[in-house]
Amino acid sequence: MQQAAADSLSVRDLAVTYAIGGSLFRQGRLLRAVRDVSFEVSRGKTIGIVGESGCGKSSLARALVGLAPVSQGEVRWAGTRISGMTARQFRPLRKDIQMIFQDPFASLNPKMKLFDLIAEPLRTHMPDLSRSEMEKRVRDVVDVVGLHGEMLGRYRHELSGGQAQRIGIARAIITRPSLLICDEAVSALDVSVQAIILNLLKTLQKDMDLAMIFISHDLGVVKYISDTIMVLYLGQIVETGPCLDVLDRPRHPYTKRLLASSLGPNTGPLDRRARFGDDIEPPSPLNPPSGCAFRTRCDRAGEICAAERPDAGRDAGDHRVACHFPLDRDNGE
Repeated sequence: MQQAAADSLSVRDLAVTYAIGGSLFRQGRLLRAVRDVSFEVSRGKTIGIVGESGCGKSSLARALVGLAPVSQGEVRWAGTRISGMTARQFRPLRKDIQMIFQDPFASLNPKMKLFDLIAEPLRTHMPDLSRSEMEKRVRDVVDVVGLHGEMLGRYRHELSGGQAQRIGIARAIITRPSLLICDEAVSALDVSVQAIILNLLKTLQKDMDLAMIFISHDLGVVKYISDTIMVLYLGQIVETGPCLDVLDRPRHPYTKRLLASSLGPNTGPLDRRARFGDDIEPPSPLNPPSGCAFRTRCDRAGEICAAERPDAGRDAGDHRVACHFPLDRDNGE
């Protein structure tokens, strides 16, 4: 157990809640973006997090790095509790926990040359590095992500989408982190560039022994890169387990619907135009249904689904499902 704590991110009963629409004279409403989420990921492994837009994926990612409020539960890295830390307290750990964002251009300062963009984390977290050591690290990491050193004098607007995301990856790994959080890191790229970036991330994970959290709405991408998958619905885990097992033999009706509504068999981004029950959009997280959050869209729902929230650990072993009436493991019915 001590070894697992030293090499893993542990999340227990995590909740993220926002106050919406409040004013001096009116109390705001509570938006429960993430509810009672628990998982663990160790070095060398990747957990994929999937779900429709608004399911809480990005709120969860931002909470893990202190960019969103944790209203309940705890986050521990290498045995140290990091949830509840102030920005100043978290700063020494920032170099070990890095994030890659969805839009590579939005995350890069247009006024800075690429050398300075990549070197910026070193100046922040390793100010004692000499100029020569810094230059060597920058050139080494540029080579690692498959770019050329002569590009370092360019600016953001001179890059393609794939090049910009490689710069974002270079910034994230230059401090040699142990945990990498990828929030829709390839969704803004075309398919051919996605494949290159995904292969790069897999290579980096192997070479650096990274723990990785990969958030995406693209089931094919998640299937390719993840060891474990966690399916979110209205901020709650509805199914989790080994990636291939969950995607090949889904037990929650929502997971099955996600697979059916993708653009290809078990692959591709979720097609919002696909038939997804009587109502396409999920209920508002400001007013979620009682009991099972998915019951208003589920053709298997019974009285107990409205009365009781299902336990997230109903299956034995690693494949767990939060459903009162889970699908048969063999035939999906």
